[in-house]
Amino acid sequence: MTQDRVKIVTGLISTIILFGFILGLAHSISTGFAGFWGGLPFWFIAIFVLSLVAYDYWDQCFRKRG
Repeated sequence: MTQDRVKIVTGLISTIILFGFILGLAHSISTGFAGFWGGLPFWFIAIFVLSLVAYDYWDQCFRKRG
């Protein structure tokens, strides 16, 4: 495999694992002791962080540089 293809595949696998972990953690906090309203701030933080992760993956793997 080429360097770019390795970067795309490993980045995708690690991004999916990170998304699953963070969303599972947010779900666990919201359905557990904290309740939905107690877990809502964590959901905002999680969505913001995951959007940064998705942007960084796109930036590193697919954005054309001049």
